[in-house]
Amino acid sequence: MSEQISRVVLVTGGNRGIGLACAKAFAVAGHRVAVTCRGEAPAEVVESGILAVPCDVTDTEQVDAAFTAIEEQLGPVEILVANAGITRDGLVLRMSDDDFIDVLDANLTGAFRVCRRAVKRMMKGRWGRIVLVSSIAGRVGQTGQANYSASKAGLVGLGRSLAKEFASRNVTVNVVAPGPILTDMLAALPDDQQAAYAEAVPLGRLGEVSEIAAAVTYLASEDAGYVTGAVLPVDGGLFMG
Repeated sequence: MSEQISRVVLVTGGNRGIGLACAKAFAVAGHRVAVTCRGEAPAEVVESGILAVPCDVTDTEQVDAAFTAIEEQLGPVEILVANAGITRDGLVLRMSDDDFIDVLDANLTGAFRVCRRAVKRMMKGRWGRIVLVSSIAGRVGQTGQANYSASKAGLVGLGRSLAKEFASRNVTVNVVAPGPILTDMLAALPDDQQAAYAEAVPLGRLGEVSEIAAAVTYLASEDAGYVTGAVLPVDGGLFMG
């Protein structure tokens, strides 16, 4: 195994759920970690010694300001986890243009904005790791989530294009596609609905946020230097494509 070096890490949308689990995993491993959040940082972030920076990824100026603040306090971002995203579910016939466009702007264009800002310094340093957090919905589609599924599928094309553009500068770009994960949002569903989701998974259970964090931290590690352009499903075998 390669020696693990302390790096500067940014996790967008790192104030809860998968993003927070990733941020805490990087912090435990000795990295200098920042997260973006649109509201006030939860106590769990502050107590973990993680830098919280306000940022709405749909605003290019806020993205630039967040990176500038991180660079001043921690140094240039070397590992980026693009996790920030929203949902506005609804059937297509009832979905407004704004509901569709806003989700793509936050989930897909927002990832593009943070990647574009991060990669400049990565290329200069000739080292970088970018991990885009997609979803099984982007691979198989989901009723009532045309906007969300399209945005998450778009991350695969974005990630592979960036992987080819920046490979010569030793910057890897990969995608993690979680299946049904036990987040606050899923935990709020009725028990029978959670059980139905778990039953559909070959492993017979819902995933944990720590299992997504483990995949993300591997792809961001020194040991994953020969992995780029990959889509890693972490879904209990739900989609074997």
